[in-house]
Amino acid sequence: MSERRACQVLQQPRSTQRYAPREDDEEARLIACMLEIVREHPRYGYRMVTAVLRQQGWRVNRKRVYRLWVQEGLKVPQKQRKRRRLGTSQHGCSRRRSEHMNDVWAWDFIFDRTENGRPIKWLSIVDEYTRECLALEVDRRMTSEDVLDVLRDLFVIRGTNLPVFFR
Repeated sequence: MSERRACQVLQQPRSTQRYAPREDDEEARLIACMLEIVREHPRYGYRMVTAVLRQQGWRVNRKRVYRLWVQEGLKVPQKQRKRRRLGTSQHGCSRRRSEHMNDVWAWDFIFDRTENGRPIKWLSIVDEYTRECLALEVDRRMTSEDVLDVLRDLFVIRGTNLPVFFR
């Protein structure tokens, strides 16, 4: 189909099909300046970059900076979470990293409810070094005697391979 016929069907002027946007060197300079600010201050978002650009003498609109921000694919990086300390103090309360198999076993309870609303409880015991699940017990209710029974069974099965620490 010819361009003339297609434009006539769509009721659109033919000149819109031949339009080629001109490259704006001012916009290229603005993008370069934005990228420089982002390199210096990676935690700045587009609003803060707009403020810095205005301080530098640019007459820019926040919406224009946002459009260029998205066009360049810029993002503010996620903040890194603080890591828990892994100390070596013998009597400290900091976390001790597992160094070999059967060094540290972690145990935890997981709670949930069934479809009819009744509670259900899991006891999971994991070797932290190998990430092996040593025990996974499920019951409606679990007492300390039940936990001790599971640990006793693990000690019998493992024999001499007992943990040094529990978490």
